[in-house]
Amino acid sequence: MLSLFQRKRPPPSSGTTPTPIPPADTGKGLMRPEPAASLLATPRRQKLLEHIWQRTSLSRRQFASLYLAPLERYAELVQQFPASESHHHAYPGGMLDHGLEIVAYALKLRQSHLLPAGTTPEAQAAQAEAWTAGTAYAALLHDVGKVAVDLHVEYADGTVWHPWHGPLRRPYRFRYRKEREYRLHSAATGLLYARLLDPGIFDWLAGYPDLWAALLYVLAGQYEHAGTLGELVVQADQASVAQELGGDPSKALAAPKHALQRKLLDGLRFLLREEFKLNQPQASDGWLTQDALWLVSKTVSDKLRAHLLQQGIDGIPASNTAVFNVLQDHGIALPTPDGKAIWKATVASDAGWSHSFTFLKLSPALIWEAAERPAPFAGQVQVEQEHEDVAQQVPATPGAARTGPEPAYSGAPPVAPPMTAATADNGVGALLDLLDMAPAASAPLPMPPEPVADARADAEGDSLASAVMAPPTPPTSAPRPQAEPSGDDFMAWLTHGVRSRKLIINDAKALVHTVAGTAYLVSPGVFQRYAQEHPQVASIARQEKLEAWQWVQKRFEKLAAHRKQASGLNIWTCEVTGPRKSRRLHGYLLLAPDSVFGETPPDNPYLRLASDMPRDENLSV
Repeated sequence: MLSLFQRKRPPPSSGTTPTPIPPADTGKGLMRPEPAASLLATPRRQKLLEHIWQRTSLSRRQFASLYLAPLERYAELVQQFPASESHHHAYPGGMLDHGLEIVAYALKLRQSHLLPAGTTPEAQAAQAEAWTAGTAYAALLHDVGKVAVDLHVEYADGTVWHPWHGPLRRPYRFRYRKEREYRLHSAATGLLYARLLDPGIFDWLAGYPDLWAALLYVLAGQYEHAGTLGELVVQADQASVAQELGGDPSKALAAPKHALQRKLLDGLRFLLREEFKLNQPQASDGWLTQDALWLVSKTVSDKLRAHLLQQGIDGIPASNTAVFNVLQDHGIALPTPDGKAIWKATVASDAGWSHSFTFLKLSPALIWEAAERPAPFAGQVQVEQEHEDVAQQVPATPGAARTGPEPAYSGAPPVAPPMTAATADNGVGALLDLLDMAPAASAPLPMPPEPVADARADAEGDSLASAVMAPPTPPTSAPRPQAEPSGDDFMAWLTHGVRSRKLIINDAKALVHTVAGTAYLVSPGVFQRYAQEHPQVASIARQEKLEAWQWVQKRFEKLAAHRKQASGLNIWTCEVTGPRKSRRLHGYLLLAPDSVFGETPPDNPYLRLASDMPRDENLSV
C-alpha cells in the first residue's frame, strides 16, 4: 500500500499549459500564493466586504469571527483560480470575485424573507442572525468543490496539491482537467467546507434544525430539497453570472413586497432601546399598554427615517405619509378598523393629566422578547374611534406623560422623491452599480477603529454563543449635533460618513466624488441627506423661511471651506460620462479634501469639470 503513495507522479499532459498571472508570476509559469489580506485588498473586494457587513447586525468583532474569517480562508484556498475555464468569471481571481459577489447578492435577497417560514415572529426574530449567516455560508461554499475536482494543481517539483492539504504555501501552477464532470463539484463540496467553517459555527447552526437541514442540502447540491435557502443561492448565483457576462442581474433580484421589513424592525428596536422614551413624565415618545405599543406618529417617522439613513440605508420615503404606509404594508404598524395606519387616541395618567395624539400601533411581541418587555403604562390609552374598545387600562407602576401640544401630523418637505417601484429595491441598484464598476476609481479608505462605546460593540465577550445570541443592534452613527446644528456639524457628519463608508464615494449614486484633486459635494443631494438624518433642522429652517437643506447649505457656505469659481460663484458643474448615458452634476469643491478623506483618492475618471457658467446658487436639481 505504501508504494501507492510513493509512486512517481506523471508530468502534466501536453497542450494544457497552466494559466500564469504576470504580477504574481515567479517564473516558469508558476504563481506565488498570496495571503488573504493581499487577495482581499483590492478596492472592489473591499467594497463587497463592506456591503456584506452592512447586511448583518453584528459588531466588527463579531463579523470578523462569523463572516470575515471564513471569507479569508476561502480566499487563501481559491487564490487566483478562475471560477470556470471559459464561461463566467474565467479570469485569474475569478473564483474569489464570484464567491464575494454571490454572498453579497444572497444576503441582499435574504432580507426579503422572514425565515424560517411559517413560524411565529418571535421565532423568526430569534433565528434571524443564524439564517443570515447560513445564507452567506451556503452561497460561499456552493461551488468550492470545483477546486477539488475541476482543477489539477501542482507545485514546481510536480507534487500534486489537493485542497484538503490546506492552503497553498509554495509557488504553483494549475490547469483544468479535461475529463472533469460538471456535476461532480457539488458532490465534492463536503470535502472542504469543514476547512472553511470552524466547529463552533457548526455547533451553532446545528441548533436550528430547519436551517441545518437546508444548509446540508445546498452543500450536497440538492437544491430541490433546500427550500428558500436553496432558492436564494440559485438566484444569487444567477445574478453574479449574469452580471459578469453582461446580462441583467436585476431579473434574479426582483425584490418581494416585504424587502424593507427587517430593516424597519431593526431600526425600531434600536430606537426603542437607545432613544425613545416610554411612559415617561413630561417627554414620552410612546406608551406601552398590556397588548399594544403606541408610538407618536410624527416622532417615530422622523427618527426612524433619520436612523436608517445614518446607517447608509437608502430608498426610505421622504414623506411621513409614505413611511406610515410602508410600515403598514409590511405588517409592522397595525391598521385601524377602516384600514388606515394612523390611530387617534387620548392618553390619560392616574394623576389626572390627559392629552390627544396621533399614533402608530404596534404589537409589542415584534419588538421585545417576553422577558425583556418594559413595565406597562399606569393609565389609559383611549382610542377616539367608534369601532374600537373605549380604553386599554392596565395597573402598573406610576407614570405620567408629556405635557404640551403634539405637532399636527403632516408630511415633511419632500427633499427626496417618494418610494416607487424603481426605488424600492432597498439598495439592489446600488449593489448592481458597484458590481458594474470599471476598475475602481479610488483606493479603499481606512476604516476608523471601532469606538469603545459603539452601540454594536460586543459587550458580552468574545464567545461565539454571546456573539450570535445577543440582540442585533445597528452600527454607531456619527455624533448627533446639539440643539442648533452648524456648518461644523455638517462637516463632522460628512467626514464620519465618508470614512465609515456610510457615504460611498465615486459611485453611480454617490453624493461625494473626487474631482480636480479634491472632494466634490453634490448639491443639493448631500445637504438633503444631512437634513433627512437630522429632522430637528426642519423646524429651525422654517423660522428663517427656508427648506431644511437650504438652511444646511447656507451654514456650509459660511465656513468658507469651498473653492469658488473665478467669477465668484460657489457652484461648479461636472459632466458625468458613462457607458450608457451622460449627465450633469452641480456641487461644491472643497479647499482641504484631506480633512474629509484622510488621504485623497484619485479623481473619478467619469467626472470632469465643465466650463464656468452662471448658476443659481440655491440649486434644486
